[in-house]
Amino acid sequence: MSMEEDKYKYSLEEEIRQVVLKFERMERNKEKYFFDVFEFESLIDYYIENNNSAKAFDAASLAIQQHPNSVSIQIKRARVLLDRGRAVEALSILKKQEDIEPGNHEIFITKGTALGMLGDIQGAKKIFDHALTLDSEEKANILFAIVTVLQNLNYYEQLIPYLLRLIAMEPNYRGHIYDLAYAYEKIDKLSESIFYYEKYLDEEPYSDSAWYNLGVVYNKMELYDKALEAYDFALAINSLNTFVIFNKANIFYNLDRYSEAIPVYHEFIDNEPDSFEALTYLAECYEKTGEIETARKYFHDAIELEPEYADAWFGLGVIEYNLGNADDSLIYFRKAVRLDDENPEYWYLLGKAHYIKGEIKTALTCFRESLKLDAYYNEVWIDLGKIILSENLSARAIPYLEQAYRITGNLPGINYLMAVAFLHRGDREKAYRHLLVGIEIDRELFNEFRELLPERISSRKIIKLLKKNNLI
Repeated sequence: MSMEEDKYKYSLEEEIRQVVLKFERMERNKEKYFFDVFEFESLIDYYIENNNSAKAFDAASLAIQQHPNSVSIQIKRARVLLDRGRAVEALSILKKQEDIEPGNHEIFITKGTALGMLGDIQGAKKIFDHALTLDSEEKANILFAIVTVLQNLNYYEQLIPYLLRLIAMEPNYRGHIYDLAYAYEKIDKLSESIFYYEKYLDEEPYSDSAWYNLGVVYNKMELYDKALEAYDFALAINSLNTFVIFNKANIFYNLDRYSEAIPVYHEFIDNEPDSFEALTYLAECYEKTGEIETARKYFHDAIELEPEYADAWFGLGVIEYNLGNADDSLIYFRKAVRLDDENPEYWYLLGKAHYIKGEIKTALTCFRESLKLDAYYNEVWIDLGKIILSENLSARAIPYLEQAYRITGNLPGINYLMAVAFLHRGDREKAYRHLLVGIEIDRELFNEFRELLPERISSRKIIKLLKKNNLI
């Protein structure tokens, strides 16, 4: 920016500041001052940009009183109404202005915004396309305005064609490339997103936010080494970017690399000491690496910060369960379920703890709750099978399983379990049918259910099926 431009920018900012002071003085003193159209426009824009919709509304109301015939003031008034979610009112104002100044592209950009807010994206696109035909000199500015509106309304798929046209007009403006990469990420076109983030980083290699976003995309694609590399670049540029630190720790955690996750979670907590989620993940890492007392400490720290956080209570339950303390684990698991009764894992472990205590009926109820929430939770189907067999409940369980099967349909877990139950009852034909379906859906899962099969399978048909699929 030249000194001349700098001076102009400063004087404009000073001018706007003076208008704001004048308006607020007027309101404070309950007086009426006159403002010209430009002053009102600046004032309304200032309040919209500073998220003060109440003041923007007051300024627009006064502006209409003082300049009722100004189209630009009417457009500003419509924008203020949009800011307050009143799209229908804004549209009726804009319709009138359209008849007065049919060549004013700002009317149509604002109208398109209103339609977009009302969910009529096709109508909005039609209006935006019309706006682009009105002023060939302003085409880039109109495109930029359209892209900004669609970004704010999260219409990422629809903004991409406009953004590509804008990039063609302003190829040297790097921010457009970043926005394009982000839009592709939002619609899950991840390869395109990576292409444009890398293109942007070729020009702006010190953008930690671009490296971070690139890491997020690699993570979504399960390219974890590349994600970690991108996060490390981001941290080399800005070591205090806590989003990056947290995501990096989570990758290690999800890859079961708990020892590597621990120092990274510590680094995050040093910057964000009130993050009960991070304290819980850290505790889980210590639990997984066998440092039980340290794990307990961090679970308790998390609970102290947020007593209603179910995961931390569940973590304490897991520790006690693994130590064989069923009574203590039940206290924690019950607390977790009370705080969050829609987590299938909580119900599953609560059921396992009840089973250890010999409370079979309650255990089965908990398993049923778990499967209601996640019918693909195969560990629950397997444990259900173990209980049915160890308690000699095969014959009594089959009607319940058949009823569940009518509800769940063809899931691999229930098919394998029903095959097991029918085999133990001696109904080889039904066992074969369910085994065939289970193998067709998830062949590998059979190995988890193998131990539930009778020691000697007396059906040649079933043996042939298992041999054909290399399962015996």
